[in-house]
Amino acid sequence: MREIHVDDIVSVVERLFIDANISLPEAMYGAIRDAIEKESSPVGKEVLRELLRNADTAREEHMPICQDTGLAVTFLEIGQDAHVVGGDLTEAVTEGVRRAYRNGYLRKSCCHPFSRKNTGDNTPPIIHTKIVPGDGMKITVLPKGGGSENYGEVRMLMPAEGKEGVKAFVLEMVRKGGPNPCPPITVGVGIGGNFETSALLSKEALMVPVGTRNDDEELAAMERELLEEINATGIGPQGYGGTVTALDVHIKMAPCHLASLPVAVNIQCHAHRIGEALL
Repeated sequence: MREIHVDDIVSVVERLFIDANISLPEAMYGAIRDAIEKESSPVGKEVLRELLRNADTAREEHMPICQDTGLAVTFLEIGQDAHVVGGDLTEAVTEGVRRAYRNGYLRKSCCHPFSRKNTGDNTPPIIHTKIVPGDGMKITVLPKGGGSENYGEVRMLMPAEGKEGVKAFVLEMVRKGGPNPCPPITVGVGIGGNFETSALLSKEALMVPVGTRNDDEELAAMERELLEEINATGIGPQGYGGTVTALDVHIKMAPCHLASLPVAVNIQCHAHRIGEALL
């Protein structure tokens, strides 16, 4: 049995959210750089170069990549032989978020749904937990901005709609978003489970490293097909037109009820911020 103190969790969560909002992951930076060569539009090429310059400035000046520093989405994979000591796990994550958004000078976007009154510290965070083998804890943070999140959706398709129905739904959501999710985007697709499972799968799909294909060849083929069809929409970087609308598409799937075909789409903007640490 390994003991993990809440103070360590607070510190790691704070660091991860600050770092994620300031430093674009190298894989994403490389994907945007490579997209310049693939982009056929001169305007699109210049937009992509500007996105790289923005990322460089953010890292050098230690400031957020984007002014929308997102809601604090946090994934915890907790080893079954780990024991959290010194306090409450949820409060530890919450305090880490509170400190990150205060000390990192990150915009606080969390508010009451109706009054729109800001909570003042970007809490409560959104926390997803899994119990896994081992005695450690993996913490993954995904600051998620509103512009891209607004173009996510869950739809309960009829089973007969099959793969083509799934693909049509994904393309519909991309076209519906147009320039608003700040392309080039990353698209997460969740298939199966039930209503809430598909939504969570689509969010988890966004955490798959860019350029990585699904182990299931059928799903890998769907990912390639969707990426090609999304880029054929002509939306282009930041919606100015072009051949690079998406950098990647990732699919996660689970078994579902024989009467249902749940599908969820979750779109991420070009500032695909993510950070993880293992305690």
